[in-house]
Parts: sequence; C-alpha cells; structure tokens
Amino acid sequence: MALTLGALAYPSMLGLNTVSTSQTQIIAQTQWGPLTEGDRDFVVKVRAAGLWEYPLGQIGLQKGSSKGVLEASKHLVDGHAALDASCRKIAPMLNITLPNIASPQQEGFVTQLKAESGKSFDTDFANILRMTHGSIFNTIAKIRSTTKNSLVRALADQANNTVLDHITVMEKTGLVDFDQTIFQQTTPPKLPSDNLTPPAPPAGQPEVVLTPPPNATSTPLNLGGLTGDGSGSGGNAPAPTPSPTVG
Repeated sequence: MALTLGALAYPSMLGLNTVSTSQTQIIAQTQWGPLTEGDRDFVVKVRAAGLWEYPLGQIGLQKGSSKGVLEASKHLVDGHAALDASCRKIAPMLNITLPNIASPQQEGFVTQLKAESGKSFDTDFANILRMTHGSIFNTIAKIRSTTKNSLVRALADQANNTVLDHITVMEKTGLVDFDQTIFQQTTPPKLPSDNLTPPAPPAGQPEVVLTPPPNATSTPLNLGGLTGDGSGSGGNAPAPTPSPTVG
C-alpha cells in the first residue's frame, strides 16, 4: 500500500492546492466582496475535486467489499453532488469558468482505482481518501478564515462540513493506516504544474452536472441571505444561470 499511496497521494490533493503564485491579488470587486485569485482557485478546485471523487464514490458502490467502504462511497456521491451544485450556483455570479473534467493526475487516480478490486481496493480507497481529505481540510480552513467574499465563505463552510464528514466515514472503515496517511498528507511529492490543473472546457461545451442520489441528505447553498459584501453595501443577488445536465 505504501507504494500506491506514494504514487497517488499528491494528485488527489490537487483539488484544493495552490496553483497561482499571487493568491491574495484581487481580481474583481463584486457585490459579495472582493474576489482574489485564491478565492477563484478555491471555487474551481472544489468543482474539480467533485469531478473525480463523485465517480470514485460510484465505483466504490460497485466494487466495495466492506460495509464501511460502501457507506463511505454513499457519502462521497451525496456530498459532492451538493458541493457541485453550489459551485455551479456561485460561479456565474462571480464570473468564474468551471472545468468539466478533473486534472490529468486526478483522472489518472480514478483509473488506478478502477483497476483494483477486493481488499486491495477497499484499503487503498480508504487510506488515499482519508489522506487527501485531511490535506484539503487545512486548505479550506485557510480560505474560510481569510476570504472577504461572502459567496466563497459560504462555499468554504459547506466544504468544511462535507470534508469532515468524509474524513470521519473513511476512518470508520477501520482500514486507515494513520502513520502512512499522515506522512503522505504532510510530505507530498512534487509534480509538474501542468498535471495539476483541470483544463478549461471548450467553448460552448455543456456543463457537466453531478446528479444527486435519490436519497440525498446533503443540500446545496441557499443564497437567499448572501446579498452584499458583508458591509451592508450590496444589492440583491442575481439568480444563477441554469446549466444543462450531461450524461
């Protein structure tokens, strides 16, 4: 398992890692507060995280051989469908272009787990996802504590709750090797930046939608109370643009 984790740890953390070198630079003034490069990257990468973790949850529901992994898979699908809906709500309001596929490394990560089965799949599934969610948890906290944009702040709140839930269900599988996962979480290998960023969608491509499960318990953001920038100077929030479902 150590070799698998070493090869795959960093790609799965890419969903919320820094890409820009000037994360605090303000790129837009919006009625919900200033938007920084870090804010924009956060929204994009929450979306990208769902684009590989949601299908991985679906794979887990098909291939998981333990009750713990099956339950964790349900949480992945449920939680990321709701986060995806929130990203798609706020992105047009902030003029952010969302990806339709995850980064090359994230896509390769899903392909790797598709090739596994049985106990090996369950063990790698639980350890890799516990490790990556642990790393993402710290990044969410930084965004939540520093952003001045109320929409990004609300998304960080939702992401915080979702990731904590996913950390918890991975631990409940009983398969997590904490020494290995924490080491990989705190000492990720270096990879080329062009492998770490989800590509922009081609012009005119319909937006991919992660469909909630029939028994969904997670819900997208309610933006009704998020008008203005927190200083009382904002106006009413425009309604998000509906997006077509793909697949």
